[in-house]
Amino acid sequence: MSSQIRTPPGWPKTVPPPGADGWEPRAVAYLLDLAPGDFRTEPLYARQPRLLAWRVQGLVDAQLQSARAAYSRARAELRVDATPEVVAEMLQALEREGAGLLARRREVDLIGRALRGEAFVPRM
Repeated sequence: MSSQIRTPPGWPKTVPPPGADGWEPRAVAYLLDLAPGDFRTEPLYARQPRLLAWRVQGLVDAQLQSARAAYSRARAELRVDATPEVVAEMLQALEREGAGLLARRREVDLIGRALRGEAFVPRM
């Protein structure tokens, strides 16, 4: 059966496909790696992985919003602290951060959907 299990585009590489042996504990571990450390001490998250996915999605969304806000303010706010070249470098770093957060957002969304039992059907 595992040869027929597929993952949708954007599925995290470190998490086995939904339905594979041990996929859910690995998905929970992945989500906990994205969350603050004290999430590991909250028993609810281990018992309710769908709630963990929902909570981590909110955290990733907040990080993305923060990165976007930093990008929009960087030129004006950093001009006294950095040269234009360094500000440009910061903007590039924020672009990379945003791209990574968008990918992470997709990964968390896909895990959450899989935890809710959604089947992924390949499209042609």
